[in-house]
Formats: sequence, C-alpha cells, structure tokens
Amino acid sequence: MNPPAYSCFVDRDKMDSAIPDLGPKELSCMELPELKQLARQGYWARSYALRGQVYQRLIRDIPCRTVTPDAGVYRDIVGKIVGKHSSASLPLPEFVDNTQVPSYCLNSKGEGAVRKILLCISNQFPDVSFCPALPAVVALLLHYSADEAECFEKACRILACKDPSRKLVDQSFLAFESSCMTFGDLVNKYCQAAHQLMVAVSEDVLQVYADWQRWLFGELPLSYFARVFDVFLVEGYKVLYRVALAILKFFHKARAGQPLESDSVKQDIRTFVRDIAKTVSPEKLLEKAFAIRLFSRKEIQLLQMANEKALKQKGITVKQKSVSLSKRQFVHLAVHADNFHSEIVGVKEMRDIWSWVPERFALCQPLLLFSSLQHGYSLTRFYFQCEGREPTVLLIKTTQKEVCGAYLSTDWSERNKFGGKLGFFGTGECFVFRLQPEVQRYEWVVIKHPELTKPVSLESTSLESTTVSSSPSHSLSSESSDRLSPFLATRHFNLPSKTESLFMAGGSDCLIIGGGGGQALYIDGDLNRGRTGHCDTFNNQPLCSENFLIAAVEAWGFQDPDIQ
Repeated sequence: MNPPAYSCFVDRDKMDSAIPDLGPKELSCMELPELKQLARQGYWARSYALRGQVYQRLIRDIPCRTVTPDAGVYRDIVGKIVGKHSSASLPLPEFVDNTQVPSYCLNSKGEGAVRKILLCISNQFPDVSFCPALPAVVALLLHYSADEAECFEKACRILACKDPSRKLVDQSFLAFESSCMTFGDLVNKYCQAAHQLMVAVSEDVLQVYADWQRWLFGELPLSYFARVFDVFLVEGYKVLYRVALAILKFFHKARAGQPLESDSVKQDIRTFVRDIAKTVSPEKLLEKAFAIRLFSRKEIQLLQMANEKALKQKGITVKQKSVSLSKRQFVHLAVHADNFHSEIVGVKEMRDIWSWVPERFALCQPLLLFSSLQHGYSLTRFYFQCEGREPTVLLIKTTQKEVCGAYLSTDWSERNKFGGKLGFFGTGECFVFRLQPEVQRYEWVVIKHPELTKPVSLESTSLESTTVSSSPSHSLSSESSDRLSPFLATRHFNLPSKTESLFMAGGSDCLIIGGGGGQALYIDGDLNRGRTGHCDTFNNQPLCSENFLIAAVEAWGFQDPDIQ
C-alpha cells in the first residue's frame, strides 16, 4: 500500500502516529441521509485522501454570500498583508482572543501558514469580531488543502454561509456568549449530576461552561477533533453541543468521588480533554454524544435567541464585550447572604433553585414579589404582586415544615386571556421541586422522554393554550403568531394529548401547577390549604404531604443586578 500523500504542511511522522492511514476508499454517494450515517460511523476517518475529498465536496456545497473571497483573492492580498515578516512571528488577529494555534501534527511551515491565513481572513471579514474557534478550523483544513489559498477559500466559505438555519461558527462576542449560556442550559437539563458538581465546586459555574468551545477547538487531540469535524460538516452546530455534553459526562464519571477545587476545575477539564485517549475512544465519545436525546435544532435556536436578547439587555453587543464573563451574576454572586432574606428558604436552598433556572435569568438577583406574611393570605394579592413579572419562582412552606415550589416561565397575567375560565399556559421551561425533607426537581416530561413527541414546523401552527372549563371537554384559544415564539412552547411539539402540557393555571379561587392525571400543586384562594400528587406534565411524585396546610407562600422575581 502506498503511503498517504500528506500535504506539505504536515509532519509525516507525527501524523502517522496520530491517525494511521488505512488506505483510500471510494465514496459513491453524497446524499445527506447516507452521508450522516457514514460520518457518524467514521467511514472516511482513516483515509487521508478520502477525508480530503469529502471536505472539499461538503464545503463547496455550503450556500455562501454572493461575494465570498476565494483562492484568487488570497494570492492577491497575502504578500501585502504579511510583508517581510516571517510566518512564525506574525501576530494573530484580535478576533481569536489570544487563542493559540493548535499544532495538529503540522510542521513549522504549516503553523506559519495558519497565521497567514487568519490574517488574510481578518482583512476580508471585518464583521468577524470574535471567533476563537477559527485557528483550530484552519489548522485542520490545512491538512486537506493543496496550498494556503485553497485552505483560505474553504475557511471563508464556512464563515460566509448564508443559510440562517445552518450556523457553523460563532463570529461575534454576542454569539459566543449566548452559545456559552445555551450550553449551560443544556448541561442543566441533560447532565444534571455533572451540573450539580460544577455548582458545588465553582464560584461561577458559567466561567466553566464558557470554556466549552475550547474543549473542542484546541484541547481535543487531532484524531478526536477530526472525527467531530467530520460529523459537524454534515450535521451542523448542534453536533458541537452534543460532543461537549458527552465530554462533561465522561469527566464527571472519571472524577466521581475525587476532590475538586474551585480554582482548578477549568484546568482540570482541559487536562482531561487533552488526555481523553486514556478514558474513551473517538468512537465511544461520539456514541455517547448521539445517545443524548437533545432538543430539536429549532428549539436550540430559540433558546440561543432568548439568551442573546438577555445579553443585549446587559449591554453586550456584537463587537464589544463591555460586560465580561467575570461579571456574570451566578449562584454564589446572585444569591448572597448579605442581601437575601426569606421566611421559607435559606441562602443555600435558594442557590440550589438558582442553579436550576435558565442561564439568561441566572444573570439576575432574586427579588421578593409576594410574601403571605407581609401581604396577607390572598390569591388576589398574589396575582397583583406578580403580574408584569416573568418568570417567577413560587415557594410554599407547610405547617409540617415541608418546602416545595415551582419555577414558572410565564407572566401570571396570561390567565386573564381565558374569559374567566381556568386556563393553562406556560412553556416547557416550567418545573416543580421540593426542598424539604429532600431536594428533588421534576422537569417537563418531554425533556426526559422526547419519544412522547415529535417537533412540528413552527410556521405551520399557531401558538396554542389549553383552557379548562367545568365541562370535561377542552377548548383551544390562540394568540397572534407574529410574536417571537418562546423556547419550548407546546405549539412546537406533536403531543399525544394536552395532559403533557398543562403547566400553570390561575383563577379567582385556586392556583394550579401541572395537570393530567392529577396536579403537581393545587392552592386554594385563601392560600390556606393545598394538595399535591402525580401529574402527567412533570411526571412527578408528590412534592410534600398530599394534603397540606400552608404556613407561608412567597413569590420571587428576577432583578437585574445593575438596577437598584
């Protein structure tokens, strides 16, 4: 068998050791369904020549902006931009944010070529203001390019993708930050054990999650990153979330029971990723990644948009980062012993709750909206104090000293849209929990059991809410579909019945959280008595004694820490 024809930028000895070449194969089909399966199987992973052919074809087929720099542009500008500098001494563009160029078995000529290509990209893409993933992408593409100009053209096509549903790499600080927040939200839902560990050992867990792209674009060994990139080119950005979640799951498993220090956990994960070959193969990593039953691509886009909106409200723009990651108000900062007081929970318990809320609201501090001990035992007053606030946290303490509650995604004023009937509203971000005698959270049943539903086209349905009348039949009402559809709105899912989407309801004589086969929480209009049981929406166990007397009720909102 002839040795592989590596490009002139590759250190042959290092490459033979990193990814042994098993010879060329042929690829007869380039249709997407077959490509997805072949990419996941690693069909071209051990054939240097075939991987280069596939990359060439996949990148060529990316729909790009009309004016996208090509190889000819690179040849025209590289001399002017590089000048007489040696490649090794060239500075990196500001948009890589001090990210180092991974070696990826490149020789000195290859490492210098990456710097030249990045500078030329910076010249041609002034709108790219923050893209720390790009050095790794260019370094990998250089393996499968005949020269620098061809590699430049491939990288430009990835940056110039014009399909809004096919995001490939973050190109602004705002996009990068919102991706980090989105990853944190996904960890919170799909890696709960790892998330609890991160919260326990990190002063600011968002700082840990802000490193997630570095795990992939820089720390992963070449053979692993190339396998991830194979699938990424076929399936898109969602693959990156999957693999990063899988990495965190393996890290948690490997470090279970071992002490972790808050000032070293970021470095511990980076070290684990660099040495990941000691723990898991590339195949097992991808197998774990695709075993995670993640939200649909559309739902993740909606979550990303919601996080971007929250960051804009914090003053973060596309081109500047005036509010850095270090200023995020997470659990230990937002819920501080000096400025928090509740008649129901202590600081530690509120931090537990705050670690569960979506990351765009973890930026905020808790704000007491209603307390039965201050405002009286009146459901009418509860609504009055809470209306105009979204989301809210409901806390209940029973006379038996049990503590339970709910995170409620939607403004209580939505109850007024049902014409006096008891109407259910809210989204799949709602969850219920108990804190005493033990801590347990119950999320929307669809999150852990996506097989119950299939996503539907967002354009094909109107936003639906379920109303419940005294008759056994349910009626539907809809509101204008021109407003931004919220993340995990039930209209996005084909549910077997409405009982899986009965999140929150309020009338003059009662308040209900969760429905279908029972109610997670029911509170009477005098805030005196309540009951709890299993419900289909959250698939929960009773949150306290099934029938209980109420000692205290509180509702908490979310306040921007900059607003005093």
